[in-house]
Amino acid sequence: MTILDKIIAQKRKELVELINLPLLKEVEKPVPTFKEQVASSSNMSIIAEIKRASPSKGAIDLTVDPIEQAKTYEGNGAAAISVLTDETFFNGSLNDLHAVRKAVDLPVLCKDFIIDTLQIDHARAAGATIILLIVAALDDEKLKELYDYATNLGLEVLVEVHDEVEMERALAIQPEIIGINNRNLKTFEVNLATTEKLASYITNPNTILISESGMRVRQDVERVGKVGAEAILVGETLMRSDDLNATFSEMQIPLSKGSEQHAR
Repeated sequence: MTILDKIIAQKRKELVELINLPLLKEVEKPVPTFKEQVASSSNMSIIAEIKRASPSKGAIDLTVDPIEQAKTYEGNGAAAISVLTDETFFNGSLNDLHAVRKAVDLPVLCKDFIIDTLQIDHARAAGATIILLIVAALDDEKLKELYDYATNLGLEVLVEVHDEVEMERALAIQPEIIGINNRNLKTFEVNLATTEKLASYITNPNTILISESGMRVRQDVERVGKVGAEAILVGETLMRSDDLNATFSEMQIPLSKGSEQHAR
């Protein structure tokens, strides 16, 4: 059984409890869409993640104040904030997301393993403006059902893939935002060649490509930028950074909207 299998099994258990949990009070504060953020920037857009722990790395920063971290990210030019809301494996919560949404004026991604519309309802109520759908965790019918449900609620959806088969499945629903995760969900090894290999599948100039995992230094960002990534999702590197201002500056590389870049 892979770690993804274990996480999905846990999510199925949590759904039983989620039915009886009241929705959090919605945050009535407009923020730009992620698409608008990317369109308005000539540099690599950064989705900055709040991540206390992970199955592969263990504890990263268990004492982080999500509000202060999010404000620091915003102050350094993050295009969006990602909040890990899984409790069992990542030590996060929807309360973290709720607090972050109230604290910043940026799009907020609910980073979780969503397998049911009920989770989308809770994410939206907590303040998510973007949700994550992991193709590896869903069959085609459920992927389309959840995508349509979320977009009909006005949410943006980051559709995440790890290989060619998942990319083909993702493209079938014509998503506006595709994330290529460089981390192998079975081995948890990270390889930026995954973005390089899969980027060419995206031929729609209006589709935003995000490269996820493995962004440590400027050269990593330049590498995925060359094949069309307009945004990166960065968690551990930011959570461990001693100088967030310097780390952001290093990663906000200018994007050439030329032939190699699939410009909008």
